[in-house]
Amino acid sequence: MPVLQSPVRQVRIAGTRVAGWLAFSLLVIIAASIGAACGLLIVYSTDLPEVNQLERYRPSSITEIYDDQGREIGSFALQRRVVARYEDFPKLLRDSVLSTEDKDFENHWGINFWRILGAAYRDLRSGGKAQGASTLTMQLARNLFLSPEKAYIRKLQEIVLAMQIERRFTKPQIFTMYANQIYLGHGVYGFEAGAEYYFSKRAKDLTLDEAALLAGLPQAPNSYSPILHPERALRRRNIVINNLLEDGKITVEQATAAKSGPIRLNLQTAPNLLAPYYIEELRKYLEKRYGAEEVHEGALRVYTGIDSDIQIAANKAVLEGIADLERRHGWKGGLENVLASGIPLAQYQNSDWDAPVVPGSYVHALVLDYSPEKRQATVCFGKYIAKLGAEEMKWALASAAFALKTGDVVYVRVLALGAPTDLQRQNALGEDLITAKAVLEQDSGVQGAFLLIDNATGDVKALVGGRNFNDSKFDRATQAERQVGSSFKPYVYTTAIQQGMKPDDLIVDAPTTFMTASGPYTPHNYDNRFKGPIPLSEALAESRNIPALKVAEKVGISNVIATARRFGITSPLPPVLPLALGAADLTLVEQVSAFTAFPNDGIRIAPRWIKSVNDYDGRVLEHDVAEVSDATDAPTARTMVKLLQGVVQHGTSTKALVLKHAVAGKTGTTNDFTDAWFVGFTPSYTAGVWLGYDEKKTLGPKESGADAALPIWIDVMKVAIAGHPNERFPGDVATDSLKTANPATAARSVAPNSTTQSFAKPARAGR
Repeated sequence: MPVLQSPVRQVRIAGTRVAGWLAFSLLVIIAASIGAACGLLIVYSTDLPEVNQLERYRPSSITEIYDDQGREIGSFALQRRVVARYEDFPKLLRDSVLSTEDKDFENHWGINFWRILGAAYRDLRSGGKAQGASTLTMQLARNLFLSPEKAYIRKLQEIVLAMQIERRFTKPQIFTMYANQIYLGHGVYGFEAGAEYYFSKRAKDLTLDEAALLAGLPQAPNSYSPILHPERALRRRNIVINNLLEDGKITVEQATAAKSGPIRLNLQTAPNLLAPYYIEELRKYLEKRYGAEEVHEGALRVYTGIDSDIQIAANKAVLEGIADLERRHGWKGGLENVLASGIPLAQYQNSDWDAPVVPGSYVHALVLDYSPEKRQATVCFGKYIAKLGAEEMKWALASAAFALKTGDVVYVRVLALGAPTDLQRQNALGEDLITAKAVLEQDSGVQGAFLLIDNATGDVKALVGGRNFNDSKFDRATQAERQVGSSFKPYVYTTAIQQGMKPDDLIVDAPTTFMTASGPYTPHNYDNRFKGPIPLSEALAESRNIPALKVAEKVGISNVIATARRFGITSPLPPVLPLALGAADLTLVEQVSAFTAFPNDGIRIAPRWIKSVNDYDGRVLEHDVAEVSDATDAPTARTMVKLLQGVVQHGTSTKALVLKHAVAGKTGTTNDFTDAWFVGFTPSYTAGVWLGYDEKKTLGPKESGADAALPIWIDVMKVAIAGHPNERFPGDVATDSLKTANPATAARSVAPNSTTQSFAKPARAGR
């Protein structure tokens, strides 16, 4: 007889069966989900990059250019990044990053499961994409291998890559890759580059508030930029400091002190500003030799012969020399007016304002208002504002043509920078303007160029290619071919000395008409006077035109051209008699390089632009030795040195006596004063200056090489010769050459036999 079960027991049995069925079903669902997830991971990981590529990880980095003392003077980069080691990142910075980006970094295996679930739940409720759950390792995977697209598929790929990275690399290695890769705004990548850009210091020297600011940038570099949005950046910095406090990484006192101060930036000055024309010459050469990608991403190290102190002096001297010339000829006007162009004052920006403004800077400024009665103008440039009164505009007010109006773009020289202004004005970014003291200058378009070469090595020590690189990148030192005037005469006299003429040989300085292929040619001297019979030495020292033409006619203009070619002149030289007076267009670099043959005992040395180039791993890719060539024999060179010293001692260049140094050189002035030159040398350096307009236009009455170009040369050489006391040219006698009264007598003291100076032959041709 069957045993009857109670209704309760039947219910229990049924419940057990349902529970078992549900449990079984749940296990099946979980297994299916895991299988599906694994399947998805397999499917979406098949096209993922190989993580083992990171073993050869080398991020795009800056190519840096150094001067002769190892100081950085320029760089090339698509991404501004300085690759650093783990130990270069201080614990303070590491703690700031981890407290903000990934508190559990040291413990997880690439992903934080609970953060992912929490983020997914929030995203499902909000209908958004999976985000906000990335660990530091996942961020690294995304930055290195994936697109920034916010999608579930990309998040799965991010997870797979993060797990692979964690299996293959240590935590310090992962942090180092992240710290070098992360974007921090304004083209800056990595915390080392960030510390240099925002604070002009190494990462290891960051203070707590500085480290916190950098650590807060990765989440949204543009939104939290301390430059564009300082208030947001301040709030974000304080959040990072609070995170550190909550994690027990800092004390309450440290947190309070760090949060109490404002953001203090010390933005790094762009190094390319020191010698922009020189850096541009290097860029063109390097890209041609190594390719643009290697130059801008390969972290090359380029070592040059630039002397930063001489370069700074050259930059200043060219600008001041041009300013002096502009003031000598009064106010010319012709100013651009932004209001007349339909541009509101608040929207006007000038390229000068992109560069850091320091005392001594010459910048274009915008006239905000002008009072003719008070003779007072208010001008602004970038984030600075200045009052120009009668004293600051004195030279211009002397001109009856002087006038200003609101909206004019003027040129000023900055004397000093002050504190935030009480004038209640703001620039286009809404920032309070800072007071400055400035004086009015003028930019009528006059340009200048300067080049200095080391006589022994050929190293270019300083180069200025124009007034303002931002306005015009045309390099007037290497690219502009301009008529050289009397600075060509040394080739005429060198030819004469080579043919046996002596410094004390007489030549008649008198009115003359030469018969040429194109007809009669009747030249004149600069001063329209004639001195009768004079020695060659005096004719060159005073730059007399008639004697130079007679000498050229005697030695043959074809021989003069041959001499110039041996000195390295490659530009076209017309075989006509006026060539003796400089009727040829040459570049400044040709003239300066050619003149190195005089102090070098007849050996001409070509400019050397690069000493060496090293790759990312320190291997030498290129080591240059300057190209040298014989220009003339040593006795001739020494005689010419004495003759060109006479130009300084009692000729057209006596202003250079202020240097109280062994110097020699030659001025050059062209018809209508369109070009002013001075090319000169000391035993150590040869340098040249050119001034003129880009178009053929007069600089003004009497703007000769001695008046316009020579003062610039003197100002630079004061700095250049500071480390070279008591120099003498080859063959100089023990007496002070600056006191030599008769250049003809001095020339006869040249030794009859001498050997040329020894130079290493080049490993390959220079540029």
